[in-house]
Amino acid sequence: MESLINQLKTLALTDALPFFLKLAAVIVLWFLGRTAIGGFQKVLHLALQKRKFDATLIRYVESLFSGFLTILLLLSLLGVMGVETTSFAALLAAAGIAIGSAWSGLLSNFAAGVFLLVLRPFRVGEEISGGGISGAVQEIGLFVTTIDTPDNVRIFVGNSRLLGDNIVNFHSHPHRRIVAKVPLVHGTNVRAMQEAFASVAAAVPDVLTTPGVGVGIAEFTAAGPILSVTVWCTPSNGDAVQAALHQALADALVAAAYVVPAPPPMAVLPKAG
Repeated sequence: MESLINQLKTLALTDALPFFLKLAAVIVLWFLGRTAIGGFQKVLHLALQKRKFDATLIRYVESLFSGFLTILLLLSLLGVMGVETTSFAALLAAAGIAIGSAWSGLLSNFAAGVFLLVLRPFRVGEEISGGGISGAVQEIGLFVTTIDTPDNVRIFVGNSRLLGDNIVNFHSHPHRRIVAKVPLVHGTNVRAMQEAFASVAAAVPDVLTTPGVGVGIAEFTAAGPILSVTVWCTPSNGDAVQAALHQALADALVAAAYVVPAPPPMAVLPKAG
């Protein structure tokens, strides 16, 4: 019995005590490491905010930074416990390759999302056209961008598709041009119609006085000249101004008693035989 007790004491002193000391050291180092990572994360957050990075991009960078340092901390703690970390590193590398192959589409969307946030071709709230979709940007997500179309339909577009296409941003400049074309027939008093169109276009709500309204002959056709009416407005009022401009031009045509002539009748070919 005494020999068994002595063996247990020897085992506790040689194996159990060092193990528990290492375990205690690992726990302490874990809390210290997590505290240090949290401090570095706060410093990184303040630095990115000072440089006026997008809030979504800041969250991405913080998550990647925290995850990378946490993995390094876990590997270090395993080394303290005496666990061989070379196999774990190889396992992580193999898992990364497998995940990268399986999630190639998702990773491409993720990389495109980071580029969208860094390059900033558009921001949340702006109206864009890209990837075959037109509408207002609601969110630039990790893998997709959320866009609300003018008919109130929400569409989620993959970031890689959006970045790989031409992006039209209707809010990049303070002014947006609206052009309406009105075909006339030969014999119409073009000068009078130009003056009438300029007057009604300037009275359309939200049309800017600078740059001013422009009315000119866009082209000549066999039926007659085509007038081009150009106005300017703020990007957010583009659709409303376009609709109001077309209505104002239609009213001006009615007020001028303009009647579109009927097309000439088609000639009937005689039947053979």
